[in-house]
Amino acid sequence: MSSNWDAWDYRQDVNRGVGARSLVGYHVHATDGDIGKIDEASDDAGSSRLVVDTGPWIFGRKVVLPAGTVQRVDDEDEKVYVDLTKDQIKNSPEWDQTTTGIDDDYRGRLDTYYGGFYR
Repeated sequence: MSSNWDAWDYRQDVNRGVGARSLVGYHVHATDGDIGKIDEASDDAGSSRLVVDTGPWIFGRKVVLPAGTVQRVDDEDEKVYVDLTKDQIKNSPEWDQTTTGIDDDYRGRLDTYYGGFYR
């Protein structure tokens, strides 16, 4: 893809600026099918991300998707499309949900993992 890819900010053409609807509750669609529903969303500049509850798909595991993985958002149908496969998402670094927030170490692992698909 592009060397300008930023994991932690939405792409410019995704249009998630100030005043955009919350993505909590939206369904997330990978390139090869649905992966779950957004449980949490952060729109903080430089650290935007989605926490997706995968339900039974990968045994109830929640995954963190940096905002840069979002290809487009359909507010009318409440769907978020990411340009990753289900396996790429399933194999993402495990998140310790007992911690509060996303620490620097985990953020770095996510950046390295997902960055490998975009840089």
